[in-house]
Amino acid sequence: MSNQLDARELSRFADRYIALWNESDAQARHKLIRELWSEDGAQVLVDPPQEMREALARLSFPIPTVEIRGYEALDRRVDRAYEEFVAPGEHVFVPKGQAVRLSLNLIGLTWHMVTKTDGAVVGGGYDVIALDDAGRIRWDHQYIGVA
Repeated sequence: MSNQLDARELSRFADRYIALWNESDAQARHKLIRELWSEDGAQVLVDPPQEMREALARLSFPIPTVEIRGYEALDRRVDRAYEEFVAPGEHVFVPKGQAVRLSLNLIGLTWHMVTKTDGAVVGGGYDVIALDDAGRIRWDHQYIGVA
């Protein structure tokens, strides 16, 4: 896959990206990470978790972004998200609309976390994903709560 995705490739990429977060098998998740991300690829949480923001505010520190870089760190990040949000069986991640090509190597992807019982939206976000020349994620800036 080149970084110039046509509509079908873009849709397939988005489906695989969302499927990663819902995958129940840890080995399959780790394999998908290696297929989707470059070896030194990163996810940047632009708006870190509330607990972290509160702790930093109490210390009068600015709220930083959180960067997760490399396969092992991404494995831990995706595993934790799966265990917290999907494994209990109440929620699943779904795309909201179609992924969009923002420029030659940038993809915009909106997603929701919904309840499995009735599809009610309980969370979501927007990812701006930059691909390398091989079509793998170089970085993924995730904005939680903006979906």
